[in-house]
Amino acid sequence: MADFDLMEGKITRTVLFVDDEPNILAGLRRMLRSMRRRRNFLFAGSGREALDLLATGSVDVVVSDMRMPGMDGAELLTAVKKRHPGCIRVMLTGHADNEAILRTVGVVHQFLSKPIDPDLLRQVLERALALQDHMENERLRALISGIDSLPCLPQTFARLQTLLQSPDCSMAEVGRVIESDLAMSAKILQLVNSAFFGLFRHVESPARAVNLLGLDTIKALVLAVGVFSELQTTRSAVFSVADLWSHSFGCAMFSREIARLEEQNKEMVDNCFIAGLMHDVGKLLLFSCLPAEFEQAVTLARENGMLLARAERAVFGADHGAVGGYLLGLWGLPGPVVEGVVFHQRLETYPEPSFSPALAVHAADIICHRLDQKPLVGIAPQAASEHLAEAGYGDRLEIWESHCVALANQREKDD
Repeated sequence: MADFDLMEGKITRTVLFVDDEPNILAGLRRMLRSMRRRRNFLFAGSGREALDLLATGSVDVVVSDMRMPGMDGAELLTAVKKRHPGCIRVMLTGHADNEAILRTVGVVHQFLSKPIDPDLLRQVLERALALQDHMENERLRALISGIDSLPCLPQTFARLQTLLQSPDCSMAEVGRVIESDLAMSAKILQLVNSAFFGLFRHVESPARAVNLLGLDTIKALVLAVGVFSELQTTRSAVFSVADLWSHSFGCAMFSREIARLEEQNKEMVDNCFIAGLMHDVGKLLLFSCLPAEFEQAVTLARENGMLLARAERAVFGADHGAVGGYLLGLWGLPGPVVEGVVFHQRLETYPEPSFSPALAVHAADIICHRLDQKPLVGIAPQAASEHLAEAGYGDRLEIWESHCVALANQREKDD
């Protein structure tokens, strides 16, 4: 699949653009002309006008400029979050506008730099609206509505996202952003210096790590560390967040190894790593926001010998893959990454039998569970043998496992 499409969007969705410059709004009208038959677009010249429009009808996405007289974008989107929590909130900022990020990091789902590329804007809007279509699944909508507030992007990751949209961005600047968060910097260096990356040299700075591993890998690590550190969780007798982190990192490295064996495409390899790292973020979200219900699902899986995903569907009406995929889609991660999260435990329903992050994470997850000595939550996932065979990889799982075992053994030796 070239892009992430959760369902055909038959429901008319509405996007509201807010900017105090009439020429900008006129340009947006022209830019979005090709989408008008399927989408509604509203335009407001101020924050107050935007709130009045929101009060009169249903709006699915709000895209606001930051710098406006009177009520600026930060104030507007804060009010939108409070009054219309179901809206997806997007901020338009100048390049690396750190002030905007710091003021809105807990409010905004995605940051876009001005001037915006028309194709990028259309892509962002279609993905956001597809997510809203996905919410028409009644059970998933009921689940998400039970969470007081879906988390927004971690601050350091949001700053990186905006910085990297600048054509003048340098590796050194990326390193400085990470270094500005001491806890983040320490954790990134710990991970980068682990044997899993096989760098065979000590990496002493985030800037050096960026040069050696590349921006996509570093961004994925920053996102994962931010999510695991910022989502508040309670102690549990039946579920360990530390074990979840260890499993997620192992799955990321195994997904990356599998992709390297099968693909020469760096983007595919990076997407497999990111999807592996984030494949269980839905568990963390459920445990953080609905701990009693999540513990019920864990207990149900253990006592009845079920897959945790199946137990989650019994308790919540949706599993951690669907929840995690929704969150990552909301944050604007690449479609193949979102697919990897959504389909990793139901690969047999993936519509295209070919190598993909979904396939790589599915295999890596199975291998991780085979090698992990800790007690399982329920039963281990089983290989989707028919899908693997149709994709031409029916005989590769054991070969992948042998490479992943060697990688894990090297990590234990060096640790």
